[in-house]
Amino acid sequence: MRRLTALLFSALLLASCSKPAETDPGKLLSRKWIDEKDTTQFLLFNVLPDGKQSVSGNVKGIQNEPLSGTWNLKGAELKLILVRSSETAIPLDSAVFYSGPAGSEVKFYNNNNPVTRMDASGSSDLLLERLFFIDTLSANQLVLHNDAGFAAEFEYTPQVYNPPFSLESLLRGLIGLMALVIITWVFSENRSKVNWRLVGIGLTLQIVFAIGVLKVPFVESMFEGISAFFIKVINFTQEGTDFLFRSFVSGKIESPLANFVVKVLPTVIFFSALTSLLFYWGILQKVVYGLAWVMRKTMRLSGAESLAAAGNIFLGQTEAPLLVKPYIGSMTRSELLCLMTGGMATIAGGVLAAYVGFLGGDDPEQQLYFAKHLLAASVMSAPAAIIAAKILLPETESFNTEMKISRDRIGTNALEAITNGTSDGLRLAANVAAMLLVFIALIAMGNFVMEEIIGEYTGLNAIIRENTVYSGLSLQFFVGYIGSPIAWIMGVPSEDTILVGQLLGEKTILNEFYAYTSLGELKAAGKFHHEKSIVMATYVLCGFANFASIGIQIGGIGSLAPNRKSELSKLGFRALLGGTMACLLTAVVVGMFL
Repeated sequence: MRRLTALLFSALLLASCSKPAETDPGKLLSRKWIDEKDTTQFLLFNVLPDGKQSVSGNVKGIQNEPLSGTWNLKGAELKLILVRSSETAIPLDSAVFYSGPAGSEVKFYNNNNPVTRMDASGSSDLLLERLFFIDTLSANQLVLHNDAGFAAEFEYTPQVYNPPFSLESLLRGLIGLMALVIITWVFSENRSKVNWRLVGIGLTLQIVFAIGVLKVPFVESMFEGISAFFIKVINFTQEGTDFLFRSFVSGKIESPLANFVVKVLPTVIFFSALTSLLFYWGILQKVVYGLAWVMRKTMRLSGAESLAAAGNIFLGQTEAPLLVKPYIGSMTRSELLCLMTGGMATIAGGVLAAYVGFLGGDDPEQQLYFAKHLLAASVMSAPAAIIAAKILLPETESFNTEMKISRDRIGTNALEAITNGTSDGLRLAANVAAMLLVFIALIAMGNFVMEEIIGEYTGLNAIIRENTVYSGLSLQFFVGYIGSPIAWIMGVPSEDTILVGQLLGEKTILNEFYAYTSLGELKAAGKFHHEKSIVMATYVLCGFANFASIGIQIGGIGSLAPNRKSELSKLGFRALLGGTMACLLTAVVVGMFL
């Protein structure tokens, strides 16, 4: 096992030294380039090249004309072989008749340029060959010219590549699952007592769920329907937002902080109140009970940990324990770790709504797309948290299989439940805003010291700029390269491992809210090469697994069972590791089928 572990970490170290393929000219040409001076002019190269010195692909259009053909790149020469359709409405000013052994034809010209031809079979297309010389070719700029004096400068907003499902993706995912399970097993308190049957069933539940959401039309449609309803509920928040922030003069929201304060934080408050109301009515408990029953029957868990794991899908890490409040005092250590890990591996409904806004922006289709994946991540991470917890601390004691939800309610009536939920949501929203303000400011200050002082005086900035995707020495550089081996072993495409590693590091050191903000910015800036990487990152970040959550859980769960505070403190770092591994397992399972 030591030899296997050494080989595994050697592979991770080699992966961390890899540099994303940013300068492959063929891949750079496989994008849509738009002329800055005349936006009607464009070239669209739509076939990924084979990476050889001379690469070629298809071109769909140039100068807004209905052309098709091929392109070939060799060195700095870009050759376009275009087919101009005979149906193109171009004025003709001359024609030349040709006759020879092969037959006769008429070629039509415009300003001495051949346009089309006609022979015995009728009009036909005409091949036009054009040779250009590339002056600049980068991730977002193309400058070229030809001998006739034509010159053009193009700008580009990168589009992510979404490859079809492949056997390689499946195999890499299986290797990733095995590696993550081994890493978790290495940190187990009692390796010989791990229940591998439970681990196998948990992974099977995850895989079945992932196939259903991603590949089975009926299940996918059902989840998209739930996501659409979820988005509709989020949009209800806009009514209250408009009332508070709309200008009486212009009728528009004019706050300079509208993107976050007005668009994101109100959803946290509204969903907190809505969750509180659903909890008071008992609706949430019934859904939780159904999911818990499935996990208890299939994975043979105690009633309390099944309820807590299911409750964490919808509630936060301090609210879900309320469902099993009477049992916390008598839980085994393994049950207690399972409770804590479930809280670390999932997120609350209120912040989930905010993440939809981060990733989807104002585009309804993107909102629906990411809502589906965020909901799937929250559900799939429940069994993943159980897997991680039961490997880290296997159950060796007898436990209670009784499964009864605590009757504690959030308020004495519906109005009080709404009021309490609103107050809790307001505190959460204010806390999130304050944390982001402080963390972003501290990161900016730290990056200034590292890049402007240390990086410049040591010459590290120039080395980093030349050999990595970063502009200089920064926190993002460090966590990106530290986390990239884990991203690689998970099956993240090689070009994006450093970005996903950066996000994993930001989530663990800071929090998932900051990391989702970074993910939204990186996505909007077109930094990712593969859509698969964006989706996997969405699953990686979908949990409260960060250092601050250890203190939150000790305080929150400890207030429900003061006699267990000491054990909660001792299990804190294991819960953080388990929650992180659960999110990674979920991302790997989904990545297998993308």
